[in-house]
Amino acid sequence: MRRLASAGLVLALLVLPGCGQSAAPEPTPAGSAPAAAGAFPVTVNAGNGSVTIAERPTRIISLSPTATETLFAIGAGPQVVAVDDQSDYPAEAPKSELSGFKPNVEAIVAQKPDLVVLANDLEGVLDGLSKVGVPVLLEPAPTTFDAAYDEINDLGVATGNAQQATELVTKMKNELEQLVAAAPQGKGLTYYHELDATPYAATSTTFIGQIYALFGLENIADAAPDAAGGYPKLSAEFVAKADPDLIFLADTKCCGENAKTVAKRPGWGGLSAVKKGRVVELDDAMASRWGPRIVDLAKAISDAVQDTAA
Repeated sequence: MRRLASAGLVLALLVLPGCGQSAAPEPTPAGSAPAAAGAFPVTVNAGNGSVTIAERPTRIISLSPTATETLFAIGAGPQVVAVDDQSDYPAEAPKSELSGFKPNVEAIVAQKPDLVVLANDLEGVLDGLSKVGVPVLLEPAPTTFDAAYDEINDLGVATGNAQQATELVTKMKNELEQLVAAAPQGKGLTYYHELDATPYAATSTTFIGQIYALFGLENIADAAPDAAGGYPKLSAEFVAKADPDLIFLADTKCCGENAKTVAKRPGWGGLSAVKKGRVVELDDAMASRWGPRIVDLAKAISDAVQDTAA
């Protein structure tokens, strides 16, 4: 379930209250306490509690693909010395053999980090790093947009790039609002978001589902008999019977799925989305992370919704 492990970081993050809303949510105050003008020490309220960072880190290790994207987006890229083997964006990120799924404390410590960022506390890594005095920020998959924004601000404060983080969050909010405003609302369009060809889907209770809800789309997976924490395993017959207006594929890289392969599935060739060319091929990573590229996923959704009205 490696595919769902990385998507799952996003999955939890996608649970937003008020799933029928039609505009991006309002911000909440950041949970960290930045020092003036990037001065240190600083205290960050992360998933592992209050973490005090004595000096501006210059040897950061990111074991979270989302955190990697965020660090580079806020200008902390030059401070990053290594990222996990799943961090594939941006291209200049110093990818290593360090694993985010099975982190090894000794291998991490050998890189002499002065800050490690995690999305999950696996293999006892948090306790292991704490014992040797390495500051660790645990930034797990958030359940709301505000929590996602707060994690960006956390990384900004922790790295001495608080202003850049604030500017990024403001930019993301503005772009989301513009995308929502540009797309027609209330058309009653249904959709299916595919995590893999099993097929696993994401319901409206997930963070992913809440992004779709901004555009007034109705999720066929919500009617699944077993929601499975927001990620039900659907049957091909279930999807065919629901006949969604739009199909979004978040398994194009991992599983080689595309509009043509979908059309060849038994009973799927006659689906409305297939016949009308409304199968949207997403970048897997972009569709399963909760950092700056949330906006890219929203743009793909907005474009698809606008195309239905063309």
